[in-house]
Amino acid sequence: METLSIAKSFEGMQGIYRHRSDACQCDMTFAVFLPPQAKDGPVPLLWYLSGLTCTHQNVMDKGEYRRAAAELGVAIICPDTSPRGDHVPDEKDNWQFGSGAGFYLDATEQPWSANYNMATYVAAELPEFVAANFPVDMQRQSIFGHSMGGHGAITLALKHPGRFKSVSAFAPIARPIVAGWSRPAFQKYLGDNEKAWRAYDSVALIEDGHRVAELLVDQGKADGFLDDGLRPWLLEEACAKAGIPLQLNMRDGYDHSYFFISTFMTDHIAWHAQRLG
Repeated sequence: METLSIAKSFEGMQGIYRHRSDACQCDMTFAVFLPPQAKDGPVPLLWYLSGLTCTHQNVMDKGEYRRAAAELGVAIICPDTSPRGDHVPDEKDNWQFGSGAGFYLDATEQPWSANYNMATYVAAELPEFVAANFPVDMQRQSIFGHSMGGHGAITLALKHPGRFKSVSAFAPIARPIVAGWSRPAFQKYLGDNEKAWRAYDSVALIEDGHRVAELLVDQGKADGFLDDGLRPWLLEEACAKAGIPLQLNMRDGYDHSYFFISTFMTDHIAWHAQRLG
């Protein structure tokens, strides 16, 4: 592991690290904030998955999570959103596919399948690496994310019952297999068999019997992607039918940006911290 930078913040430490990923066949960068309580022993951890076009850096710069994480004694881990490198295939003129748009799935179609295995990376490889290198309690994990990352957080929690104590999202893509900005990516990554797509769709997973104990979702009413891309009412309907408690907060005047996310970041961290114990 290579330490790219480290800085003290709210008596904790914000670090950026790079390591070789077997799942993605490239070097991957991730960020870890360790609260001051980590000096005394392992702390619970909260995974944050970012959205389209983002890296680990966006939430570090704009998410305003460190004060709450330090006060509540929770580590925050921020992976990248896709594999990167000159040898990694990409569509440089398409912000909804390729670099920065891994959709937290494992691609099955060439040439993408060699590198775009973000589901395996986030669910298996990176947790193992983090557990071996940082003072975190892997028995106390939670997960949240934004937009594409909200989709990723919910799908991973649904598919790994019992691993995460809680799951929440900011403006998640509720049903990516039908949304205009994600359906083309699914077809390229996963091929024409749409039954296989259901493994990476929150609503479809719930329809197919996957469950979490509860969900917290914040969504801005002024979000330009609300009607065509995000469609939280589809998630609300699926949760109601499945008996999954969903707290869906529709926020007047808020858009899709980090101005929205940072406003409610502390609320989400506190909600997770209660469930992490």
